[in-house]
Amino acid sequence: MKQIVIFCDGASKGNPGSGGWGALCVVDGFVTELGGAVADTTNNRMELKASIEALKKISDKDGEVVLYTDSSYVINGITKWVHGWKMRNWKTKEKEDVLNQDLWRELVSLVETRKEKINWNYVGGHIGIAGNERVDEIASLFAQGKNVSLFSGKLVDYKIDVLNVSYDENTKKEKSVSRSRSNAKAYSYISEVGGEVMVHKTWAECEARVKGVKARFKKALSETEEKAIVEDFGK
Repeated sequence: MKQIVIFCDGASKGNPGSGGWGALCVVDGFVTELGGAVADTTNNRMELKASIEALKKISDKDGEVVLYTDSSYVINGITKWVHGWKMRNWKTKEKEDVLNQDLWRELVSLVETRKEKINWNYVGGHIGIAGNERVDEIASLFAQGKNVSLFSGKLVDYKIDVLNVSYDENTKKEKSVSRSRSNAKAYSYISEVGGEVMVHKTWAECEARVKGVKARFKKALSETEEKAIVEDFGK
């Protein structure tokens, strides 16, 4: 059976804030890039928008769809949560209206009217998967209000190895370490404003000092690390 490959991503500068979405579709040896900007939106809405527009683009094409996104919100919503939402007339378990219901309804309609199966695949963002990196770039540029040159043409002329979904193992490990560090309990926070270095016991204290001004700040996980950061910021 013929296979259609799709990559989707969304971005917002602020949440809410100016947003953008990006997608690319590979069908019958041709690549089509898609994208757009929205003035006031959220990251989740842009993630949904990307998937919707990509599926609209290939709605008249036959073939099994393999769709890649780095949005767990989209993946979990369309493969798990949506079934309960529909049973409860688009209410959550807490009897609240489902957020972004307009876009979810549109996405569900596109999925249900398609004859061939859609395979939803989560991919880690920023780990070197070419297709994901490209749609991230498109979404981010649109969110920044920049002009984007979108490709439409033969796959053989596309400079991105879009069908290669392998990733850089080192980049993935680095991202995992960064995530672990972000989730770890802080020993302290260090800030530097105007050459003056201060140590804070809570993020709220640090944030209050650095917000809206030119500053450096960093999280320390131990007393030793705190001392090293203070020394570095004081240079």
